[in-house]
Amino acid sequence: MALAQQLRAESDFEQLPDDVAVSANIADIEEKRGFTSHFVFVIEVKTKGGSKYLIYRRYRQFYALQSKLEERYGPENKSSPTTCRLPPLPAKVYMGVKQEIAEMRIPALNAYMKSLLSLPVWVLMDADVRIFFYQSRYDAEQVPQALRRLRPRTRKVKNVSPQGTGLDHLAAPRAEALFDFTGNSKLELNFKAGDVITLLSRINKDWLEGTAKGVTGIFPVSFVKILKDFPEEDDPTNWLRCYYYEDRISTIKDIAVEEDLNSTPLFKDLLELMRREFQREDIALNYRDARGDLVRLLSDEDVGLMVRQAQGIPTQKRLFSWKLHVTQQDNYSVYNTMPRSTWR
Repeated sequence: MALAQQLRAESDFEQLPDDVAVSANIADIEEKRGFTSHFVFVIEVKTKGGSKYLIYRRYRQFYALQSKLEERYGPENKSSPTTCRLPPLPAKVYMGVKQEIAEMRIPALNAYMKSLLSLPVWVLMDADVRIFFYQSRYDAEQVPQALRRLRPRTRKVKNVSPQGTGLDHLAAPRAEALFDFTGNSKLELNFKAGDVITLLSRINKDWLEGTAKGVTGIFPVSFVKILKDFPEEDDPTNWLRCYYYEDRISTIKDIAVEEDLNSTPLFKDLLELMRREFQREDIALNYRDARGDLVRLLSDEDVGLMVRQAQGIPTQKRLFSWKLHVTQQDNYSVYNTMPRSTWR
């Protein structure tokens, strides 16, 4: 079927709901970190009704969408009356620098989305296509680091009643400025001591996003007093507690990871995360067994055993039930027995 024949008819297009995506372009890429670092594409979506918003998608989400569409509408599906020629998706890349790979994919992914959103209306109305281009709550809470390929956006903020004049103000998460703050970039919010700031999102443990006097930006937590915090479920961050041993001294560090509390990392990803956090290559990962002895982790199976043994242990919310003990690679004095890597 020629591409011109499968483009949607104007009459069909008019029947589409206003919230259907009709165009999408990548504005930037951003690095995200869970147990391993990865890059997401920051995509500006425009709908039939004229709305614009940003969504954050990984390449694997593009790949999963394409796989589902090929099953339903690909030419090999002989039982479907609605087959069409789907646009090609750039292939997976297994080696190379992640950021360079993501940058190189931008033109091809933009072309892919343009072609995809020009397909017949049954594709645009497909549930997985709509979910892919839908702005989730998580998408809406993100603050772009930069939008290199678009003009900076102005975030729409729900009107809030002035201090003390309405219930909306009392219900909204908010903070009071303790000190004057002058930002170093256009992304940062300027305010004076005593200003009340309506909170929009938590960037990380040190920075918040909020609006004051009609202006929106990010600012350091240390400059404000929280009057009403976010509901706990609005914070997507979970924490991994680590004990770091050096010269017989143990220090505690909580590391933020954007992973579900029930997830189990791969050993190599966990090791790389700890190497980044503690800036050392010669470290070993361990956990405490039921007797209180340190056991060295050497494989994915060891990590799985550590996670299973921690199940059912009471823990704080947003804190993984299992804990890591990070030691020096050649320090065997922390063990009651020699680790398996030294067996002959």
